[in-house]
Amino acid sequence: MTKAEEAEQPVDFEQALAELEALVERMESGELSLEDSLKSFERGIALTRQCQKALSEAEQKVEILTGKNGEDGVEPFTADNRD
Repeated sequence: MTKAEEAEQPVDFEQALAELEALVERMESGELSLEDSLKSFERGIALTRQCQKALSEAEQKVEILTGKNGEDGVEPFTADNRD
């Protein structure tokens, strides 16, 4: 599998976030070459997009499940909002 194929391969949210955190740590260490840093940055952008998409899809599901699809905003969660 090439790096480009690996970057496009979907992973679940938790895996993507963990990989993104590891990439940031490696990049912040300053031990990567410029080329490796750029590759890591590219991968990080792809992972960030995957995480944003997963969060957006989860938000849509929550809105559908709570029946608030047509309302203006999402009600913030508090412990007192239990039904």
